[in-house]
Amino acid sequence: MCQAQEEYGGCDPPRRRPRVSCAQKCMKCKEASPVLVIRVGDAFCKACFREYFVHKFRAMLGKNRAIYPGEKVLLALSGGPASSSMLRQVQEGLSRETAKKLRFIPGIIYIDEGAVCGQSLAEREETLLQMETILQASGFPYHLAHLEEVFDLPSSILQRVPHNPAGPRNSYKEAVEGFIQQQRREEGGGPSLPERQVQVQEKLAEVSLRDAPGMEGLAAPEARLLAAVRAEQLIRLFGSVKTLTAKEELLQTLRNHLILHTARAQGYSKVMMGDSCTRLAVKLLTNLSLGRGASLAMDTGFSDDRHGDVVVVRPMREYSAKEIAFYNHLFGVPTVFTPALGTKALEKASIHRVIERFLYGLQAEFPSTVSTVYRTGEKLSTTPGDAGPAAEPERCLLCLCALDTNVEDGSALQAILVSEQLSQQKLPAATPAGRGCCPGAEEQRGCCMNTTAPGGDARASFLPLLCYGCRLTIKDTTCLESLPLYVRSEAERRKRRAAMKLEIQEFLLEDEAVTAAGLGPWADSPASSG
Repeated sequence: MCQAQEEYGGCDPPRRRPRVSCAQKCMKCKEASPVLVIRVGDAFCKACFREYFVHKFRAMLGKNRAIYPGEKVLLALSGGPASSSMLRQVQEGLSRETAKKLRFIPGIIYIDEGAVCGQSLAEREETLLQMETILQASGFPYHLAHLEEVFDLPSSILQRVPHNPAGPRNSYKEAVEGFIQQQRREEGGGPSLPERQVQVQEKLAEVSLRDAPGMEGLAAPEARLLAAVRAEQLIRLFGSVKTLTAKEELLQTLRNHLILHTARAQGYSKVMMGDSCTRLAVKLLTNLSLGRGASLAMDTGFSDDRHGDVVVVRPMREYSAKEIAFYNHLFGVPTVFTPALGTKALEKASIHRVIERFLYGLQAEFPSTVSTVYRTGEKLSTTPGDAGPAAEPERCLLCLCALDTNVEDGSALQAILVSEQLSQQKLPAATPAGRGCCPGAEEQRGCCMNTTAPGGDARASFLPLLCYGCRLTIKDTTCLESLPLYVRSEAERRKRRAAMKLEIQEFLLEDEAVTAAGLGPWADSPASSG
């Protein structure tokens, strides 16, 4: 039993964190006085911290070797600390004073989301002016887009495009060697590669997404009227979403669609996101809570190739929010604050805010929390270890991840679907006449005998096209007609294709039967006949 005189140590005050003393020196150069402590005992001076920060960015790109020389890379800039720091690293990597220069052609995109975040027109214009000043100072071609432009996107944005066959076929080492040899050949005469990159950037700078799709040839009053109509449609769309969690998921989906469309239209093969280690740790736990566990590896990994021709990379994933904040402060990296959907919301208004608050609270007491969650996510793989060559899987209509709803009977998802189906059924109330409670309205939607809600048929045919996480978002949307046209058009196309396949199913041969019969793709080739 517990004794009154025993000491358990449970009431001791929390230990204070070690502070940097005046006699302590930088852990790297052992000479200069430190200006910050990244982790416990890791004290850096300003010069060594800058070298450490730059090296981590270069090492991330060099280790993964995802960006080949001469490729066009689109930097997604939000104005926040992480993406602004990423822009500074690319600027310094492409400068002529750098020993090991980056070899890709950058571009920048900024998306104005003020219409759904409660900003007035004057506030949006002021934010755009601040962002344009930063973009012009970078010297890179940039594209300013508005979130309202998603209503003009083509339905092909929701289709996976295979990798470009004309892309780099050699290894990364061979591509770099060929790039260097080409530079040496051009030293004798003609424009050098940096000069040609400047020429390409100047041409790209002439193209701006301020002239939104569908507004070509319109006068200024007509363009403003169309922009106002789009903004009203966007506000109506987010007004039809019931929860803040679903709104944040929908906003992220539309933002990704607009970035993907810009990359494809302007010829970019890579997109750089500024997701930090802290942000990815929050995203990992949030996606688990939202039922997106099947796509965690792509959502939090270094590269995401779900779109096929455009690959998303995250070179800032090794940096913590603390490191980024100190770097921006010490070296004067400009940032722009823009309100988000969750700004001034309650602490438990959405799952995103609950997870963020929970993780930050643990990080304050246990400094290794974020890194532990992040390292756990690093072990995830995009494909199972026993997965062999198979056909292209069916993909979600919105996020383009492989559908995780094709499960066997007895699974947890199947149990959830059955429970939902049973809970939505209503028992008809018996009446003396044996008729419904609404005489003359048995076939109307308003009768209590009819359990089909308005728009229920459309929603029931729409949900099978989505993964489990996107289903939760659509279930919180009251009106599917407010979705952009390209989403509804692609949904109808997939429905027609599925119905057609069902009609001719008995005439189709399975892949195994085709292979066994010798009717593969090389069956009729001259090589196979000889």
